[in-house]
Amino acid sequence: MRFARKLMQFRHLLQSTSHDSIGAHPHYARIVSIPAIAAIHLRTRSRDTRNRYQSTSCEGGYCRCGDIIVAETRYFLGIDGGGTGCRARLTDRSGRILGEGSAGPANLALGIDVAVASTMSATRQALATAGLADEDLALTDVGLGMAAANVPRHKEALEKVALPFRSFVVLSDAETACLGAHAGADGGLLILGTGSQGVICRNGVFTTVGGWGFAISDSGSGAILGRAAVRRAFLAHEGVEPPSALTEEIMKRFDANPSAMLEWAESAKPRDWGEFARIVFRHVEAGDPVSLELVRDNASAVERMLDRMVALGAGRVALMGGLAKPTRPYLSSRFDAVIVEAQGDALDGALLLARRHAAKEENDATPT
Repeated sequence: MRFARKLMQFRHLLQSTSHDSIGAHPHYARIVSIPAIAAIHLRTRSRDTRNRYQSTSCEGGYCRCGDIIVAETRYFLGIDGGGTGCRARLTDRSGRILGEGSAGPANLALGIDVAVASTMSATRQALATAGLADEDLALTDVGLGMAAANVPRHKEALEKVALPFRSFVVLSDAETACLGAHAGADGGLLILGTGSQGVICRNGVFTTVGGWGFAISDSGSGAILGRAAVRRAFLAHEGVEPPSALTEEIMKRFDANPSAMLEWAESAKPRDWGEFARIVFRHVEAGDPVSLELVRDNASAVERMLDRMVALGAGRVALMGGLAKPTRPYLSSRFDAVIVEAQGDALDGALLLARRHAAKEENDATPT
């Protein structure tokens, strides 16, 4: 009954308003918008119910009321929820960007409440930029690319949350980044940032290499490289390894005091270790031999991940993340035919995910 009242109200508007004045209304034009849910309900309700409104027909995302063509209102939202921040991008059905937003960390491992709060904060920024309100979330299909969504219990916990969207679907941020990198086609993505993870997409099925965190994984990442540099500085301080400009700069940060270094290390997070990776690459440019050795060792770890990805069927692999560009010159030339430029980013992938999921839901709901 609620749907019927809304539809009758809309028809009354069309019947009582001239076409010229409709065109002047901010929400209506010669092709005007109504909530997408109306069109879906029309397609999925019983034949008897549809016959009561037989002057209105819907097909292919459009409805006809008399001689007025009505386009379904539909928005798509992509979310890239990472460990350091959350980004949102809102588009219309044509793909035109309407607004973007950003917020704090949205890694699901930090807690579902934290991730949801950051997601909604970034979403509302994007809505505000687009001049839309919270009620428009009910017209929005969302693709959520979330860090730690590769862990089943985290993904399932998020899927149980009653988010205010028309629909939403969850993948890991690495998986949506892979979709974006190849515009939805098959391919692989190797993320080299504070952590690392390889993702391969073949025929819509994802396979991962790594991505299990700093403690047991993250080969070739900034955190692992940074930790190797700090360890090397400590060994040089004790005379076990030769010193260099790199090791001396690192020890100065701890006042050349191993106790201070240990105290820091006991509470350091991956991002803290990752800060030292930047120092390593700076000293490489100055010709520091220890830095060069560390970078080459790190690049060898990246090559082993690439080899595994190729063995799993990745015919082409895009590199992403803060360490991708500085690491690339140290990779073997045998990867030149494999490594490609990314066509898009994680937000592009999340938006593609939202569109595919919405299309599948509509196809499933359309009567045969």
